[in-house]
Amino acid sequence: MKFVLDTDVIVAALRSPQGASAGLLNAAEAGRVSLLATVSLCVEYEAVCTRADHIRASGGTRADVEVFLAMIVDLVEPVQPWFLWRPRLRDAGDELVLEAAVNGQADGLVTFNRQDYLPAAETFGLPILLPREAMRTLREFWRRQ
Repeated sequence: MKFVLDTDVIVAALRSPQGASAGLLNAAEAGRVSLLATVSLCVEYEAVCTRADHIRASGGTRADVEVFLAMIVDLVEPVQPWFLWRPRLRDAGDELVLEAAVNGQADGLVTFNRQDYLPAAETFGLPILLPREAMRTLREFWRRQ
């Protein structure tokens, strides 16, 4: 399975290593899911995760956050955005996530902000999942294998 993680999911994994968001990163480390992203989406991950409030909330240092981000970059399968469908969404930052999912032919876009991607994602037949739903989808997928 292939997922694109919205920036809010990356931040949640940084701030709470026990939650479903972190579980998705662990599943990617174990080779149970592929994470897709474009270069510009990875740059957004870095810009947001290195904000002082997120660093403090993570309980770590900036260096710790940089290690976390490097791990994510190592896990990601790069997606080259060949086609741009902008504008489809209200928030230009969300366009990066949608483009990675559509161009990478993702099985789902994982976010806490489902409404931000509707109805554009439906146009592409792209499921929008909460992190816990993505984890459940993965478990079901691997049970069938």
